[in-house]
Amino acid sequence: MGDDDVVGAVLARYGTTYAEEAGIRLADEPAPLFQLLVLAQLLSARIGAGVAVATARELFAAGWTTPARLREAGQGAVVRALGHGGYRRYDERTATRLRAIATLVLALVQEVEGIGPTGAAVFLREVQAVWPWVRPFLDDRARGGARRLGLPDDATALAGLVDGGDLARFAAALVRVARLPASRDPLSG
Repeated sequence: MGDDDVVGAVLARYGTTYAEEAGIRLADEPAPLFQLLVLAQLLSARIGAGVAVATARELFAAGWTTPARLREAGQGAVVRALGHGGYRRYDERTATRLRAIATLVLALVQEVEGIGPTGAAVFLREVQAVWPWVRPFLDDRARGGARRLGLPDDATALAGLVDGGDLARFAAALVRVARLPASRDPLSG
């Protein structure tokens, strides 16, 4: 199977970004970028990606899609929404951090507490869909998925395998491949 076949199969099977899964219509606009930042915060904790995505959906369904709305939400309401999404282990601390993020974003502060290397990687992998100047961003986890598939390990070489507009989806697919159990063939049905 050639690289083009592998890339096509991986995109078809795993090519949904976490932002898409969370219902974020990513655009170079404040609200969706803020929502992506919230998702990155949730994905930064040691909790399953599915739980983090479900929790983001709960927060956005509650109407907390902008910094102002989330900052104005009561701590108890945010904790309850986190719980409904399955994000119980870190709910109090995360509710506090999410509300702090909203305040910081509104104050134009450049650093956001609670987003470590994992959250930053998620944010950059996904935002390259609307910020071409970030491309190519393929972190260690995405490159690990590429190695597992026998694809190049170099970010520039990997980016050359897809159109620029598909790079965020491709990066997400490679991360999903990297997270599969070692015993599972990522390209089998």
